[in-house]
Amino acid sequence: MVSTTQKDDAEWFRCEECGLLFDSEIDATTHERNCDGEDGPSYLQ
Repeated sequence: MVSTTQKDDAEWFRCEECGLLFDSEIDATTHERNCDGEDGPSYLQ
Protein backbone atom coordinates (compact mmCIF):
# COMPACT_ATOMS: atom_id res chain seq x y z
CA MET A 1 0.00 0.00 0.00
CA VAL A 2 1.32 3.42 -0.96
CA SER A 3 1.40 6.09 1.74
CA THR A 4 1.36 9.87 1.27
CA THR A 5 3.70 12.42 2.77
CA GLN A 6 4.18 16.20 2.55
CA LYS A 7 7.59 17.47 1.43
CA ASP A 8 8.62 20.76 -0.15
CA ASP A 9 5.01 22.00 -0.08
CA ALA A 10 3.89 19.09 -2.27
CA GLU A 11 2.23 15.73 -1.73
CA TRP A 12 4.44 12.72 -2.43
CA PHE A 13 3.62 9.03 -2.60
CA ARG A 14 5.92 6.64 -0.74
CA CYS A 15 6.58 2.97 -1.41
CA GLU A 16 6.16 1.27 1.96
CA GLU A 17 8.57 -1.50 0.95
CA CYS A 18 11.70 0.58 0.19
CA GLY A 19 10.72 4.19 0.99
CA LEU A 20 11.20 5.58 -2.52
CA LEU A 21 9.15 8.76 -3.16
CA PHE A 22 7.07 9.45 -6.28
CA ASP A 23 5.14 12.52 -7.41
CA SER A 24 2.49 10.31 -9.05
CA GLU A 25 0.32 7.83 -7.15
CA ILE A 26 0.08 5.67 -10.28
CA ASP A 27 3.88 5.49 -10.56
CA ALA A 28 4.21 4.66 -6.86
CA THR A 29 1.60 1.91 -7.07
CA THR A 30 3.22 0.41 -10.17
CA HIS A 31 6.63 0.49 -8.51
CA GLU A 32 5.34 -1.06 -5.29
CA ARG A 33 3.87 -4.03 -7.18
CA ASN A 34 7.39 -4.81 -8.45
CA CYS A 35 9.36 -3.79 -5.35
CA ASP A 36 11.22 -6.44 -3.37
CA GLY A 37 12.03 -4.07 -0.48
CA GLU A 38 15.77 -3.89 -1.12
CA ASP A 39 17.83 -0.70 -1.45
CA GLY A 40 16.19 0.32 -4.70
CA PRO A 41 14.19 -1.20 -7.48
CA SER A 42 15.73 -4.32 -9.00
CA TYR A 43 15.04 -3.16 -12.55
CA LEU A 44 17.71 -0.44 -12.17
CA GLN A 45 20.49 -2.94 -11.47
